[in-house]
Amino acid sequence: MSRLSDNTRHARSLLRSVEIRSLVSLALIIAAVWAFAELADEVIEGTTRNLDRDLLLMLRTAGDLSDPIGPPILEEIGRDLTALGGVIVLTLATLFAGGFFLMRGQYGSMVYLWTTVGGGILISGIAKEFFSRPRPDLVPHGSIVHTASFPSGHSMMAAVAYLTLGVLIARVLEKRYLKVYVMAIAILVTVLVGVSRVYLGVHWPTDVLAGWLVGLGWAMVCVMGARALSRRGHVEPEADEEAPAQDAR
Repeated sequence: MSRLSDNTRHARSLLRSVEIRSLVSLALIIAAVWAFAELADEVIEGTTRNLDRDLLLMLRTAGDLSDPIGPPILEEIGRDLTALGGVIVLTLATLFAGGFFLMRGQYGSMVYLWTTVGGGILISGIAKEFFSRPRPDLVPHGSIVHTASFPSGHSMMAAVAYLTLGVLIARVLEKRYLKVYVMAIAILVTVLVGVSRVYLGVHWPTDVLAGWLVGLGWAMVCVMGARALSRRGHVEPEADEEAPAQDAR
């Protein structure tokens, strides 16, 4: 009887936790969509022009706008970091993460990961074509660019890919500190990619912010989708770190 009561309490606690996480995810989606809409409106009206210009010039050497601040090695680091948001690197990272799920026998998570990241790439391309904002022309570009500026594709895809990868990997890990570590790395890489785009002069700061917002919103949609699919048995359920302790008793 005691064992049944413990299991019931554990199930209720787990249900409350899932509900809270779903509400947090939904709140983040709404906040990201609202913030992006407001930012896009300001960009279209041109009210962010002075702020963009000031922030971009802060990262340039006074008297020589062709030279980013800091030693030459810092510019090389910037190019290395920006590559982490490139199509080739993100494709490889997504394929390798899919291999992780494949080796664990979690085929649903593998397919879901590839589908969600592919969807993020599609959204990024559509958004760029819709806004068609010109690239910064104040400073020389430190990286080759071909597409429109708003939102930043590298920043958005880094957020989409790394945050989605982080969440889907974290949900199958049982230890909380491992979950925190994986998510911290995903967030750090996303931030560094965005900062590098402004440092190299290929994006306005608001481009990067917009990319982060869209990427965050899409990642949270993917999180809620994974939870919904897991309840239907299409995606593997999230690991419960309390389960081993309960089973041991």
